[in-house]
Amino acid sequence: MKRFYSGILVAFILLSVNTAKGQDNVIDEVVWVVGDEPILRSEVESQRLQAQLEGIKFDGDPYCVIPEQLAIQKLYLHQADLDSISVEESEIVSTVDRQLNRSVAFYGSKEKLEEYAKKPISRLREMWREQARNQAIMTRVQEKLVGNVAVTPAEIRQYYKNLSVDSIPTIPGEYEVEIITMEPKLAQEEIEAIKGRLREFTERVNNGESFSTLAVMYSEDKGTARSGGETGFKGKGELVSDFANVAFSLTDPKKVSKIVETEYGYHIIQLIEKQGDRINCRHILLKPKISSAERNNALLRLDSIADLIRNEKISFNEAAQFFSHDKETRKNGGLMVNPYTGTSHFKIDELPQDINNYVYKMNVGEISRPFSMRLEENDKEVCAIVKVKTKTKEHKASMTDDFQTLKQLVQEHKRDQIIDNWIKEKQKTTYIRINENWRNCEFKYLGWIKKTP
Repeated sequence: MKRFYSGILVAFILLSVNTAKGQDNVIDEVVWVVGDEPILRSEVESQRLQAQLEGIKFDGDPYCVIPEQLAIQKLYLHQADLDSISVEESEIVSTVDRQLNRSVAFYGSKEKLEEYAKKPISRLREMWREQARNQAIMTRVQEKLVGNVAVTPAEIRQYYKNLSVDSIPTIPGEYEVEIITMEPKLAQEEIEAIKGRLREFTERVNNGESFSTLAVMYSEDKGTARSGGETGFKGKGELVSDFANVAFSLTDPKKVSKIVETEYGYHIIQLIEKQGDRINCRHILLKPKISSAERNNALLRLDSIADLIRNEKISFNEAAQFFSHDKETRKNGGLMVNPYTGTSHFKIDELPQDINNYVYKMNVGEISRPFSMRLEENDKEVCAIVKVKTKTKEHKASMTDDFQTLKQLVQEHKRDQIIDNWIKEKQKTTYIRINENWRNCEFKYLGWIKKTP
């Protein structure tokens, strides 16, 4: 269903900028009317420029594609009014906070973001709030329209039978991978050195130095360092628990917290502002470095475990349960779960790069040599061995091998048909007017321009 609104609301920043410099030097004008809702030329131009900035390509003339997408949005929003569909304000706030944090990180600071957008943060928040609400409401309407789409085996067989040879989908190669990880020990001297540096930073802040400047210079959290360590407004559930407990206990913006240990490393925190059950703070993160001696110890231990498995002294599943430090895969006997699909199957580009480097050249049942890698979720260094459980090559879909994939395709096709039919029916009963200069388009849906008798 994403294709029906993939281009809607892409202009999170430039929507706030006065960029209407279009044809005929018109400052702004109403180019479409859908029901009693206008679509302005400035909206279209802003989205076009933002898409250009982000490298987004439109399937057709953007001055045709964007207004049509906005028109579809207005159909959804009108239906939401009829059905009394709404979204929780907390969901909207969370979405806006995430957008603000991403934008600040991208531009380097709030000041640079405001300079680029030519609007204060407060104004950006207001506009983003409306955009986030519309997007969430559209999703709710689609979910209600589509419901739970069921398909029968007979429908799947008929769908496959009707496919031409050229249109049979290609199924990419997939892997199932088992893993055993081991975290090298940290030398106590390294931990104490890290804590000593953080105590020094605390003292410097207490003596008048800027926490924000120190975060820019020294914090190892790449996501927040550029903005002076600022996290943006977060709810308690959005932060690591140990970090959240300390951050939410702070009351004085001039004070620096005690040292906090999390899975990411060691932090000190400074309060910026509290708003209800949300908090904005700064932090400095330092990560202890693993010594080459401890890394080698972990690699040697994993090498011994791999030999035990190869010599059938213990199975890979048993070794994972006994030795692996990864809580998630350990309970599955080492079997990795794809976070994108929730299944154990990975396309080769969905595997972490460090694992991918080994798996693509391994055979089924083969165990890799020990290697070190960094976890994507927290950038922590671990050592690992992996085993390829199953491996399938890229192939044309078949009913016997790819039934579930074909089932998903049929479900998606039926969902698309439901949405298509709904939009066409709404076009028939909705007042639509398009400026004469904006009609010469190949629209996805033909019903925008009513034929006169």
